[in-house]
Amino acid sequence: MLKRVVFIWGKEEIIKDMTALLRELEEKHVEACVMGADSDASVILNEGSTVQANENGSAGTLYITDNALWQKRLWEKKLPVIIYLHEGNREENFMLAEYAIERIAEIELESLELAYLRLTGQPWTILTTDRCIIRETTIDDVDSFYEIYQEPSITEYMEGLYADKQAETAYIQDYIKNIYRFYGYGMWTVLEKTDGKVIGRAGINWREGYDIPELGFVIGVPWQRQGYACEVCQAILAYGKEELGFTDFQALIMTGNEKSRTLCEKLGFVYQETVEVDRREYMRLILRFEQKTAAKK
Repeated sequence: MLKRVVFIWGKEEIIKDMTALLRELEEKHVEACVMGADSDASVILNEGSTVQANENGSAGTLYITDNALWQKRLWEKKLPVIIYLHEGNREENFMLAEYAIERIAEIELESLELAYLRLTGQPWTILTTDRCIIRETTIDDVDSFYEIYQEPSITEYMEGLYADKQAETAYIQDYIKNIYRFYGYGMWTVLEKTDGKVIGRAGINWREGYDIPELGFVIGVPWQRQGYACEVCQAILAYGKEELGFTDFQALIMTGNEKSRTLCEKLGFVYQETVEVDRREYMRLILRFEQKTAAKK
């Protein structure tokens, strides 16, 4: 959770553009500290490093600076930092930066919180349903995935995990780094809200050779036949439509998997064709949301 934002500015007049953001931080009880680029580096960096180490890299402090030297100092200390680009610093070298913002007058706390989570390696919570939490996958989920996928009925109609757990862990690490950071969505982990138990995976991805996003899902055997898959998939489709702007979705279901086909048809998918992927036969189902049209005057 983001608890504190430290602004380190080389250009003092930026402060006047931060009025709305500073007000929101105060209202949400997030501490704000504004400092000049000529501040004592040793005090700020030592304090930041100590707190980060004490709290396992999640101190709740995010740094924002418009100064390349400060950005480098913070990056070297492994402290989460965002750069602020403006006309006065376009020539500075910010090659180490992972996140940059412009027009700070329009920045909201939610955007800073998401950037903080990404920079400190923490998963985004995507959405919640009545019974479930859907969040980005973490390395800690891998053991739970192996428990779910060890059931023969799970891998009968879908690809399994790597036989070597280290290979699966490496795959998840790459997925977190490359897919979540690039797209902002993908396959996520599904947890039961009451106890935080991992019960499956679901999400939206792109399959090579197709031009519309694909819904994917798997729910562990102990939680099947209880409506979890339908509940989660309905929420994800709504999220994809309302938050990501998708109007069409596909689902590829291996021939013979009638349970998944029945679920997809319940969600509104319609059979389109049979296709072959990696020498396996799949039913391709399509869901198209009606696009709203402007009212005629």
